[in-house]
Amino acid sequence: MKSKLAMSLAIIGLGYACAANATWDEKFWNPKPLADDVILPMPCDGAMAFRKVAIPLNKPLEDYNITLGQEGDDWGYVEQSRQEHIAGSFPEKGGKGRYYLMAKYELSDLQYRALSGECPTTDMKGRLPKVSIGWMDAMVFANQYNLWLRKEKISALPEDDGQAGFLRLPTETEWEFAARGGLAVSPAEFRDRHFPMPEGLNGYVWFAGAQSANGKLQLTGLLKPNPLGLHDILGNAAEMMFDPFRLNKLDRLHGKAGGYVVRGGSYMTPQADIRSSLRGEEPYYANAGENTTKSTGVRLVLVSTTLTSRERVKEIEKEWQSLGTGKKETPAGKADDSLKNLNAISAKVQDDALKKQLEQLRGELRANSQLRDEQRDQAIRTSLQLGAFLCTKMKDDGEFYDRLNQLFTKTCAAGSQLDANCSRRQEQLGQHQKALDFISSYYADTLVDMGTTYDKPLIEPQVAVVLQQMAARGKTNLNGYLDTYWKNLQGYWKDGKVAREAWLNSCKKNN
Repeated sequence: MKSKLAMSLAIIGLGYACAANATWDEKFWNPKPLADDVILPMPCDGAMAFRKVAIPLNKPLEDYNITLGQEGDDWGYVEQSRQEHIAGSFPEKGGKGRYYLMAKYELSDLQYRALSGECPTTDMKGRLPKVSIGWMDAMVFANQYNLWLRKEKISALPEDDGQAGFLRLPTETEWEFAARGGLAVSPAEFRDRHFPMPEGLNGYVWFAGAQSANGKLQLTGLLKPNPLGLHDILGNAAEMMFDPFRLNKLDRLHGKAGGYVVRGGSYMTPQADIRSSLRGEEPYYANAGENTTKSTGVRLVLVSTTLTSRERVKEIEKEWQSLGTGKKETPAGKADDSLKNLNAISAKVQDDALKKQLEQLRGELRANSQLRDEQRDQAIRTSLQLGAFLCTKMKDDGEFYDRLNQLFTKTCAAGSQLDANCSRRQEQLGQHQKALDFISSYYADTLVDMGTTYDKPLIEPQVAVVLQQMAARGKTNLNGYLDTYWKNLQGYWKDGKVAREAWLNSCKKNN
């Protein structure tokens, strides 16, 4: 008897002659459509919906620092918080960042059967997540889908550097970044137990108990999505990861790789255990065959290869050579000079063992310098966001003070007795003047500190990143305030004047 793998691979040669014989209604594969969904075709005139997961960096070696896991000792050996980095696969238009794609829903039974060689009849049960398959089966499915797309619909695949993307299981970092809400949530919301759920957990997650899933797998897309538009990312079916399971050793993963990782919990997970950091291990095999469970399914990602061309390799090599060399330092050249001196010393050393030690030291210096540069860039982005927020606060407080002052002038100025509460109004006006002076001074202190700590070549690239972050969170109303803060900062560099009143008025001009 043929194995599942052999049978699946044999199916590829069928060419899916039935593909033109069925057409799926959108309710079977995208019951909650959004205007910016990315749609990939499938055999049998089916389809799979994806959502963009944006990363606000676009150079090949740039990656975005994030904190995954959870704080505290509970399940610390599995879920302790740790620093990770993530990067996008495909370029956004205009060079503004990159993105990868994640399936909007868990792989459905209907979609799984569409790659079996026989077009299934569409029905609502086909919207149930496909479970009770092994990790190898999931890999075979992704492979079949990739081969079909390349043969039949390669133009539907996004490209990076002229190379078509491909589907696979997500890495843990890709999954958890998207599950937490990515750039669509604030940093504080990203570190919460789970993504924001204004209508309560029941509106977003199928978990164990009569008040939710009641012990049954549910149709995909019945509940509300997370902030990135992903449905059932927590609960319903747990989801397989590309990565093998490793324990957590405080700030890093342990060296032993075991079975495969499952994330997100399922319809059998207690409500109290639902969290973005939840992770577990499943063995690849059980007893005499592949391990399968009735509560574990699949969600695919669409990504790209890395070394896509000779030109890209040259670009990466050039960028790598500049990492940790201090070329972006201010004052310029300090770290770069240290490395040059070390290189000169190493070139003169004849002892091979000592030369290796110097090379190791050089690598450590570059790595530490690169880490410092990344932390510096994050600090700049945080300061820019604070500056934009303070500008909005100055506008609101300034306009409120102006209204109070106009009312006081109208009713109480020049000894007028039209209002018996003039004394109270004057006191209130004084209090708001103090509040406005405080926020104006705070804004000025922040701006001056920024201007004396960093220079334009360091800050300007981060302005573009912050604009992308705010756009992803639906905070484009802050763009004007960020632009005002940036202009005020450049004005300070030009004339060195702490112009509190002018800065207040510039913020008040934003609509």
